[in-house]
Amino acid sequence: MTTQASSARSKAARAKAFSMPIELIDVSDPQLFEDDTVGHYFERLRQDDPVHQIENPLFGKFWSVTRYQDIMQVDTSHGVYSSDWTQGGITIMDRPLDQRLQMFIAMDQPKHDEQRKSVSPIVAPANLASMEQTIRSRTGKVLDGLPRNETFNWVDRVSVELTTLMLATLFDFPMKDRHLLAWWTEVATSAPEMGGTLSQEKRQAELGKCLAYFTGLWNERVNAPPTNDLISMLAYSPATRNMGPMEFLGNLILLIVGGNDTTRNSMTGGLHALSQNPEQFAKLRANPALIDSMVPEIIRWQTPLAHMRRTALADAELGGKRIKKGDKVVMWYLSGNRDATAIANPDQFIIDRARPRQHLSFGFGIHRCVGNRLAELQLKILWEEMLKRFPTIDVMEEPTRVRSNFVRGFTDLPVRIPA
Repeated sequence: MTTQASSARSKAARAKAFSMPIELIDVSDPQLFEDDTVGHYFERLRQDDPVHQIENPLFGKFWSVTRYQDIMQVDTSHGVYSSDWTQGGITIMDRPLDQRLQMFIAMDQPKHDEQRKSVSPIVAPANLASMEQTIRSRTGKVLDGLPRNETFNWVDRVSVELTTLMLATLFDFPMKDRHLLAWWTEVATSAPEMGGTLSQEKRQAELGKCLAYFTGLWNERVNAPPTNDLISMLAYSPATRNMGPMEFLGNLILLIVGGNDTTRNSMTGGLHALSQNPEQFAKLRANPALIDSMVPEIIRWQTPLAHMRRTALADAELGGKRIKKGDKVVMWYLSGNRDATAIANPDQFIIDRARPRQHLSFGFGIHRCVGNRLAELQLKILWEEMLKRFPTIDVMEEPTRVRSNFVRGFTDLPVRIPA
């Protein structure tokens, strides 16, 4: 699509969003994310109804929280807004109790804190420092293997490959089977209600295969001396060593998806953003030290997880609206990251922002992303190694986006590297 055609499409989408009756706006529609037009609807809600309730046939009745400060209030009020799986969990979709994944991000205190501490040593500063050379070496090898003067899919060849290599290292997972980690990510995050290709029965069966594979690894690790990988950490921690199967599976999916989607989609989203903003790419080439501020700007711009859900434990007031006990409250991080009352020029991609880490992409409070520094390190190394090798990377077509209101990601980004 040409720049002119893209601009015309965006103007038409914005006009539609601003002419629609406010009570009909439903930002949970996955089509809006696949088309990348949801931002116009968020803009309308931030302006006219920042805490907005609607009922959706699939997701039921829920509140959309779209402004930065209101999202912060929900995300840090853990005694008022629950993320516990027994209350509904962290995504907009309500599932039967026996299908809900029991992961520590979907737990309240104190159990959340206890289980989170089990795996947090994997991203301690000393451990990140010890992994840096491995990440750099692998990144260089992947980049050196890319074709020249030939169009290829950046998502598969770079983003997926690098993130699965990293995940395999974190889990001490057999490298020959690392493609399974990418597959289980897709299974866990692509529900049939969102256009996923697997029925709910097949999805559950595939997740069962994931559980079986990792149970084998658990049994190996629990009968060996402790090592510095996630499975061994879970097996030896008092807070996690007695997990039931669904809790083990839930925490596996959390760590797989958390270690995959945020980094993977930021790796693609950053390249796409720079292709759309050539003046920023020129600024980066002239001063590679800007990578340090560009990385958090990429993560803000992309917002790899569009929302997190909470359930009200008590009546509360939010943005002038009365939230009732039991109400579903959805924090739209993607919208908060475009809120001009909190972030200057939020609709511009600016790699040398004065406060680039002032974004919501990692969440806030006790549920702030445990692997945020590892994600930033991977992106930093990727761009350092790319700038050493490639004067230009040409994006050949618009990306194909994931049909999901949860994961804001890509399946394809056709690119070409000139010889």
